[in-house]
Amino acid sequence: MSLLEALALAVVVLAGMYLLALGTASLFVPARASRFLLGFASSASVHFAELFLRFAVGAALVVYAPRMSLSGVFNLFGWLLLVTTAGLLVIPWRWHHRFAQQVVPLFTRYVALIGLVSLVFGGLILWAVARGSAA
Repeated sequence: MSLLEALALAVVVLAGMYLLALGTASLFVPARASRFLLGFASSASVHFAELFLRFAVGAALVVYAPRMSLSGVFNLFGWLLLVTTAGLLVIPWRWHHRFAQQVVPLFTRYVALIGLVSLVFGGLILWAVARGSAA
């Protein structure tokens, strides 16, 4: 495995673990998870940190997807992250902030559902990594 693939693997595993942690927090400490989600795009530095992380996860998925189970799905999801990140990069962060202020409160009403989806997707990522590595 190349250094690039090893780094991509680490980022993909961390993304899966992040989703598991978000899912757990959403189910067991929903108010805290909601506050966390409301913090997205709250400042220019947070906006660019979010874009960097989205880019890193998207690129890692594109690089590592061929070694994962359901590689086509994860490759597509990686490209979707990369394209939407590029879109967010060209708009002013204040627009992203305004959008997040309008949309996130609507979704945080369903924080338990967000938690379940995060747990499923995080688990699916880790399963796909483990299953792909075993093959």
